[in-house]
Amino acid sequence: MKRRFWQLLVFALAISIVLVGCGGEPSSKNSSGDDVIKLGVLEDRSGDFALVGVQKYHAVELAVEEINNQGGLLGKQIEIVAPDTQSDDKRYQEMARKLILDDKVDVIMGAFSSASREAIRPIMEQNKMLYFYNNQYEGGVASKYTFPTGAVPEHQVMPLIEYMIKEYGPKGYIIAADYNFGQITADWVRVASEQYGGEIVGEEFIPLGVSQFSSNISRIQKAKPDYLVVLLTGAKQSSFYEQWNTSGIKDLPMATTINMAQQYEHKRFNPPALANMYVTAPFMEELDTDEAKEFVKKWRDKFPDDDYIGMEAEAQYTGVYLWAKAVEQAGTTDTEKVIEALESGLSVEGPAGKVTIDPESHHAIKDVYLVHADEQHNITFPYKWEQIKPYWLSQEKNVDLTKDSPNKQFTPLD
Repeated sequence: MKRRFWQLLVFALAISIVLVGCGGEPSSKNSSGDDVIKLGVLEDRSGDFALVGVQKYHAVELAVEEINNQGGLLGKQIEIVAPDTQSDDKRYQEMARKLILDDKVDVIMGAFSSASREAIRPIMEQNKMLYFYNNQYEGGVASKYTFPTGAVPEHQVMPLIEYMIKEYGPKGYIIAADYNFGQITADWVRVASEQYGGEIVGEEFIPLGVSQFSSNISRIQKAKPDYLVVLLTGAKQSSFYEQWNTSGIKDLPMATTINMAQQYEHKRFNPPALANMYVTAPFMEELDTDEAKEFVKKWRDKFPDDDYIGMEAEAQYTGVYLWAKAVEQAGTTDTEKVIEALESGLSVEGPAGKVTIDPESHHAIKDVYLVHADEQHNITFPYKWEQIKPYWLSQEKNVDLTKDSPNKQFTPLD
């Protein structure tokens, strides 16, 4: 009798092994084999980029809480897996591999700096991991598994430089962070300046660790530009504004794609350090629309101690909703099917208005505002460009990610 029992038990185990091997996994499991849907987050909650990294992490928390309270995704709750990347690119790589191989997340969102993004993007492509880079950047990334939903030069540099030349004159001077964001964005500034009849009379690239700018300010003054393009980033480089404020230079307008809208320098530094600064941005917490005010209220209710809500917080929040809508449309977290849904021209209405994924480039179509700070750092929005399409990759580089992926970053000098 015992022998018969063990024979039946062995037979039952063999059948179960065959079923699992043939895809007999319970239907309640997601692609990672869990009863939850896992969202991996790689953001800098400490280190040089924490001013923005904390905002972006909180944006995920807010969006996921809202989605889970409404029943989750595909009837499952979203679980956030979010190690602190500490503004360290090596740690980004380590944590990306851990999220993919050990935690088996369904999607990864994260990175502030372009250097951090490029440190992990090859890992995403190698592992066929869906990756959202919800951040303003210098543009040009064309990869199947990467969706950069923040503002790019078509949204920011081109309209901004056209405006500065028209309003203030043709001569621009660039001071930028010395890594791929600053270098490539400076290339875009030169392209825009040439296109709109201007000239660049000087440019400087500053290492991220530098915090003293007296010699740079002296050279800017000697060049006598009509406007200054400021592409500095990180905690140390922010000290430029206090030194600029005490330099005695008056009335020189500044143009940027990042300042104020990212690290809220207009709040952190005393007036008139950022007087007459312009930035092109999809969102700042001062934006006076019903959608923006509702978003800010929800944020303040959940995170009352946060200093500011910038454009990357909005991009991250909207990015979560774009991914969630794609999962619902696909009916699965399977990466290939979610990408198909995203490439269908999927849209959501977010705090900054309508945002649509451009299928060919995987970038976002969105509204952009011209933002101005006066001598008291009061913020106004003099102009709005509606639904700017990220056209450059498809029109100039013939990229169509629905058909083929070059898996590289193009620059305007290619």
